[in-house]
Amino acid sequence: MDLYRYDGDIKVFGEEIHKESFEKIGAVIPDSFFNDTFKIKDVVDILKVAYKNFDEDMFYDCAEKFKMPRDKKLNELSTGNLMKLKIISAICHDPDLLILDEPTSGLDPVIRDEIIGFLFDYIKDGDKTILFSSHILSDIEKIADYIIYIHEGRLILYDEKDSLIEKYGILKTSEENLKNYGDFILKTRKNKYSTEALIKNVQVFKEFYPNEVVDRANVEDIMIFLSRGGQ
Repeated sequence: MDLYRYDGDIKVFGEEIHKESFEKIGAVIPDSFFNDTFKIKDVVDILKVAYKNFDEDMFYDCAEKFKMPRDKKLNELSTGNLMKLKIISAICHDPDLLILDEPTSGLDPVIRDEIIGFLFDYIKDGDKTILFSSHILSDIEKIADYIIYIHEGRLILYDEKDSLIEKYGILKTSEENLKNYGDFILKTRKNKYSTEALIKNVQVFKEFYPNEVVDRANVEDIMIFLSRGGQ
């Protein structure tokens, strides 16, 4: 691509990037793919040249699993089928790292679930890594082991997903009671009838305040509080 390094370092698997690094990486980028007049066979012909480890049988097995129409041009595929094709194209050289940028954006829930299930099968043996960026947090919650939250260019959160969900909770209370809970309170938000607080160290909080009801906070709740909640 004729890009030159400006500053800093980029390493893949602890090594400086070199030509062979791309054999270990697969990527899906929303607005980047092959010529839209290509058919699936044309895509395969290019991938066979691009990657030493490209597995044509695996490609067609995945295409069959997704019921991909082989005779259509890329510009004739539905949004869901085009994304499936992008993902298949990214994994069939057996990369160790798969980078997905908004892979389920704009898709209906059935297609999203199908893609998430496919990706989950891909990483289930534990020797593959997916870096999955998305604004659809329910999809992240289904597949992620670790969650990184970046808001306005700042790293807000980095934690194991299960630890995150266990650690935080939502308390509904009155504004006047907030002062009773001290450092357990991270963020608050008010509505017409009550005040909600995002609290940390839920298990310890329950030991101190056994009569208080703390609701489970999902990933979306936590991120909304941390980005928009008042102090």
